[in-house]
Amino acid sequence: MVRNIVVLSGNSHPQLADSICNMLSIPLGNRILGKFSVGETRCEIKDSVRGKDVFIIQSGGGSVNDHLMELCIMISACKTGSAKRVTAVLPLFPYSRQPDLPYNKVGAPLSKSQSDAPRENYTFESVPATPGPGVAKSAGLNNVDLAKALSRATSTNGIASPRATSNPFNGSGHAANGETSHPVNGHSSTHHDKGKFTTHDYENTSVLSAFQAKPGYKRWVAQAGTLVADLLTCAGADHVVALDLHDAQYQGFFDIPMDNLYGRPLLKRYIQQNIRDYKDAVIVSPDAGGAKRATAIADSLGMEFALIHKERRPTKITDRQNATMMLVGNVADRVCVLIDDLADTANTITRAAKLLRKERATAVFALLTHGVFSGDALARINASAIDRIVVTNSVPQEENKKICPKLEVLDVSPIFAESIRRIHHGESISVLFQYD
Repeated sequence: MVRNIVVLSGNSHPQLADSICNMLSIPLGNRILGKFSVGETRCEIKDSVRGKDVFIIQSGGGSVNDHLMELCIMISACKTGSAKRVTAVLPLFPYSRQPDLPYNKVGAPLSKSQSDAPRENYTFESVPATPGPGVAKSAGLNNVDLAKALSRATSTNGIASPRATSNPFNGSGHAANGETSHPVNGHSSTHHDKGKFTTHDYENTSVLSAFQAKPGYKRWVAQAGTLVADLLTCAGADHVVALDLHDAQYQGFFDIPMDNLYGRPLLKRYIQQNIRDYKDAVIVSPDAGGAKRATAIADSLGMEFALIHKERRPTKITDRQNATMMLVGNVADRVCVLIDDLADTANTITRAAKLLRKERATAVFALLTHGVFSGDALARINASAIDRIVVTNSVPQEENKKICPKLEVLDVSPIFAESIRRIHHGESISVLFQYD
């Protein structure tokens, strides 16, 4: 019996919270969590949390934005109720697939068309030099630099450059014909000529069409990963626990303790118990990003490893579904086990299974930690070459099992129950995953 602890559940996965509380031999905390008619979340903690260790279980599947807001409000409510410590337990961490930089669907630049382009084709440097002792401070993109960039862009597009024309000004800021002008750092231009513009004429469509950023320009991007970490911290979370982050570097966005649990032991145990002669099977990573995760399982089990590489270099592809997939390794007449952390639309995993079957694999198993299965993912899996797909219950899978007969679910509640017990008593969590 664990004492002086309160476990609360959000609306994302109440079945998992019930299972965790049963293993800890404690009742699930009483709370009211609903919505007003306008759609705002209403939260009221019915049990006393004063001076207690509070754990809030909320997964990121389904209506992820609603669940994230519920979690923040519940954390704030517990801190307002004088909880000693609040730990957010997120089996599937929301927004973990978009930490800071967006996925570039175009792929690697072509060697001749972009990477070997002369420097003068660039409008300006996207990243200034790193400041340091003896290094001149970057002045940034001032009006003079932007005026030069605009002048160069317009001259290459056949539009008369302001510098190419004779100076119509008489030195007093007024044109010789009496029209007013707008000087920009010593350079002036008039608005009566469509071929002349200043650096402030961004609303002019002809200017926008003339000024096209070259590959040296880096657009600003939204930092969703940093934002979610700041939201949880500002709401009052003292500790965060997640399972198999898509990118382990996500932990660096937090300035509070964060534990990343591993679903690897469950997947390894399934391979050992359910795949006959698993030593002769091949562990396959469906993309280069998951190679480290797959090789860790292959090395610990003494199995061979193969990799599927997405090739985008021959053509400039804007749709990543059309990328060419190539197999690195030999899978002929062998059982293949695809290892990945998450399946959303299931496009990558099903195309990888099709390629393995084409390379004469006898059977294809897909072992994933998180099965989100959005859109028509389950229908795609049913029609695919996958013989069995295994996921954990980090998100609810009861309805998915009714639709997909190939789906098998592993229970992660023992991992979270033992982690909660160890965190509450101040014991080590890493020892749970050091028995290999």
